[in-house]
Amino acid sequence: MKVTVREVLQMDIFKEAKVLAGESGLDVRIRNASVLEGLRSDEISSYAGRTGELVISGFFHIKDDIEEQCAIVRALAQKGCAALVLMYVGDVLPEVSDELIDAAEKAGLPLISLEKEGVCCSDVARDVSAELVYGDSFGNRLISNTVFHLLNFEKHPNFQEALKEAAINNDFQIIILSEDFNPILSVETRHRVSIDEAIRIGRSREMNDSSVYTLVEVDGVLTYWGSVLINDEKHYMFIVDNEDCYSANEITKLAEIIELAMGMWKYTPERDARAELIKALKRGSKSLAYSLKEEAGINDENILCVFYAHGIETPEARKIIDDFEQNEKLRIMKVAEGDDTYGLILTQIVENDEDAASKRNKCNDLFNDLKAENAVRIFNVIGIEGIEGAADAYRLIGETWSFVQSVFPYKRVFTKYEMVLVSNCINIQLQGGYVKKNHMDLLEPFKEVGEHKGRQLLETLETFVLDAGMNSAKTSEFMGIHTNTVQYRLKKINDVLSAEITGNRVIPGLTIALALKRLDRVVK
Repeated sequence: MKVTVREVLQMDIFKEAKVLAGESGLDVRIRNASVLEGLRSDEISSYAGRTGELVISGFFHIKDDIEEQCAIVRALAQKGCAALVLMYVGDVLPEVSDELIDAAEKAGLPLISLEKEGVCCSDVARDVSAELVYGDSFGNRLISNTVFHLLNFEKHPNFQEALKEAAINNDFQIIILSEDFNPILSVETRHRVSIDEAIRIGRSREMNDSSVYTLVEVDGVLTYWGSVLINDEKHYMFIVDNEDCYSANEITKLAEIIELAMGMWKYTPERDARAELIKALKRGSKSLAYSLKEEAGINDENILCVFYAHGIETPEARKIIDDFEQNEKLRIMKVAEGDDTYGLILTQIVENDEDAASKRNKCNDLFNDLKAENAVRIFNVIGIEGIEGAADAYRLIGETWSFVQSVFPYKRVFTKYEMVLVSNCINIQLQGGYVKKNHMDLLEPFKEVGEHKGRQLLETLETFVLDAGMNSAKTSEFMGIHTNTVQYRLKKINDVLSAEITGNRVIPGLTIALALKRLDRVVK
């Protein structure tokens, strides 16, 4: 609802208000209301004041500092605030000085004095906020009751506590998530509806692209999903109507009042320790990762696998991940950066080797399921030894992921074995000299059978060893030739190398030589 400073002054709570300066700005639109105490003028630009904001203050902290009062007025005007309402004049602030009035007039900022017995800053903020959002519809019980609790600045120490009380008193649940779907604030007032389940369903239906507020039914209970801006960053909000007693319009209004309250409380989401832990591991910041692990709720023994994936932020992939977490006693902790996803797979402390092997196999199954989409690429290391091992795994992934794809162009899931092989090859490639020559000499016999035939046999050997897992049928498929042709060429390769190349045996060093050959195209 569009409301100007002049219109706000017509409200009952402003009946005794006086406009001391800045009358030319009374037709400016008010977009928000907030209480300002404790900040100095040089802090306004960072922590307070938004375009169109009605600022309410008693100047408790600077009641005798006229120069600082004037500086705050100028800072608020520079930020584009709509007006400044001074409270408790004569009680806290001895008087409004001529210097302050003059500063407000020159800055073009409406300066309003409100001396009304029994009225405090939070009362003004609450009534103005209600008028901004709802006007005449303030009589709605859900909205009025929520406003009462959310804007009770004297009772609650922070926005989180105010939101909790509002949710309990109005029988709704709420969760706020970061843009990469990590929960940052949740209030669960009942256990009938799992917020985790609501998130899973919401994500599977691509609610991130929907407008505020989309209805999603979870186990017969209505939930509402929509986006919300916090400090100009996109977040998501789930609201669960426990008893299905509110209309969609009421829930939408509820979401708006919650977003408004965030701004008034200057709410900043708490640090996402899990996301920061993953980012620290990715950067190799082991000391930071150690300091975050307890806050993130993990132990060294919990880390089973680390992974980096491209192309799994899709509804299909999210469903696979959600089903995996539901069906297996494993938990995925991840952070998304565009199309790239970094994460950990966590487990309970492994009790025996058989259990450990089973969990490793489940990770492999997950990655194989995720690779269904052609664009997906997954780099993973399974079998991690705590924070140290996780950081080392991410270092290995970071150093090799682009080169691994050149060596294994047909693969979409890459394990530690492929990455270690490529890491060794990169080092050999960079060293050059006799070390590389010793490996490449293993391929020299192919030059003796003629250029065309030698190239044909070498290509078959590359595909057989690096792409097809030493399987002649897969080699046939990759190369588009008959299996008998593959078998014939493998026999010729055995003759050329004077060694037996089969599905069970390969010459030591030959795999590295073939990988080096492919790396020659990208590493110089």
